[in-house]
Amino acid sequence: MPKRKTFFNWSTGKDAALALHYLLEDSEYSVEYLLTTINAHYNRVTMHGLRAEFLQQQLQAIGTPGGVVGLPANPANDTYEQRMGEKIQQLRKDGFEYAAFGDIFLEDLKQYREAQLLPLHVKPLFPLWKKDTRYLIQEFIDLGFKAVVVCGNAALLDESFAGREIDEDFIRDLPDNVDPCGENGEFHTFCYDAPYFHQPIPFTLGETVLKEYQHGEVKTGFWFRDLLPQVIHDRTGQI
Repeated sequence: MPKRKTFFNWSTGKDAALALHYLLEDSEYSVEYLLTTINAHYNRVTMHGLRAEFLQQQLQAIGTPGGVVGLPANPANDTYEQRMGEKIQQLRKDGFEYAAFGDIFLEDLKQYREAQLLPLHVKPLFPLWKKDTRYLIQEFIDLGFKAVVVCGNAALLDESFAGREIDEDFIRDLPDNVDPCGENGEFHTFCYDAPYFHQPIPFTLGETVLKEYQHGEVKTGFWFRDLLPQVIHDRTGQI
């Protein structure tokens, strides 16, 4: 029986990386495309603020084709839905039947994704759904994944968390009101190595900046830690 052709909504972070691992281990599905939304104005991954160059390095390290949906600096939701819809329609014509996500427990987000995919005749997959986030973050570490925090909610995490490695110390230092996987948007990460990467992605830590956003009367702030690219070597030491 042929595997079910799947594209993955790839955020560049740890939850997406672990969810992809689950699917790669599942003989029922074949993940053949990674799709990422990009802030086209700044050429950075949306929400994460990660340079798009690192996304391309991830695709090379994984060995799976991928593409982007470019969005304006401050896109309205209807703009996002229109551009994503057009891209998914193209993928559906190419035979993709399933769309995978790294969501864990946000019911409203899951329902939104299901509603958006339904008219496009694409079925959603949630490999991490309802798994305990403390278990997932520990599994991430134990399996040998590597990630670094690139964005943190300033109302919950101080500046020192931006740029930190996801490890045992990080989990221990998280405030009690922060989910271990940051599922409520407390922090976002860049996965720079995984069991299925052909090589780790090198980087150096750049500056940390605080960016504030106004939504009506509510102002929210996020720490962003810039990552700077380096020359990539494969696991044999070759460039």
